[in-house]
Amino acid sequence: MMKIVAASGNRGKLREIAEIFKGCEIVSMKDAGFSDEIEETGATFEENALLKARAVSMALGCVALADDSGLCVDALGGAPGVYSARYAGGHGDDAANNALLLKNLAGVPEEKRTAYFESCVALCFPDGRELTASGRTYGRILFFPEGDNGFGYDPLFFSDDLKKSFGTADAEEKNAVSHRARALAALAEKWGEML
Repeated sequence: MMKIVAASGNRGKLREIAEIFKGCEIVSMKDAGFSDEIEETGATFEENALLKARAVSMALGCVALADDSGLCVDALGGAPGVYSARYAGGHGDDAANNALLLKNLAGVPEEKRTAYFESCVALCFPDGRELTASGRTYGRILFFPEGDNGFGYDPLFFSDDLKKSFGTADAEEKNAVSHRARALAALAEKWGEML
């Protein structure tokens, strides 16, 4: 079984990656011995994913996988975008990020609350080879959170595919249509062609 170090400490992301990459052993970067902070200075999801995967792969001499993803809201010009995890200032404060999103969309009617999640995944090998792939899932932003499943903006995101919020979807339902699942599937296909 191939070991892949995931350049993330986000337990929600790690669960999703492990559920999709069933044939590989997925280890968090912390569990693999990497504890440095990686600054996400990229202007795009792809740049940030590559920054993280390269840093872990080079430091540990391993195959490393990183994801950068976020919510892009049309009425907000694509925001929060690459700043999704730190939209309200602190990194990973889901409650504050969701509250700010709702505040910034106050008065925006339902038909103009269209949005999509985008994910870019990068796989970096110790020999310098790199693969990237991306995926999107479309929907709209609800006026109130629905459900307690998932993480981040999931309770506010009404999925066009599922006809319900990601917050009310179980892991299997979400993984069938999520931006990360689509990006990982595209990455696995590219990886298969490379072997």
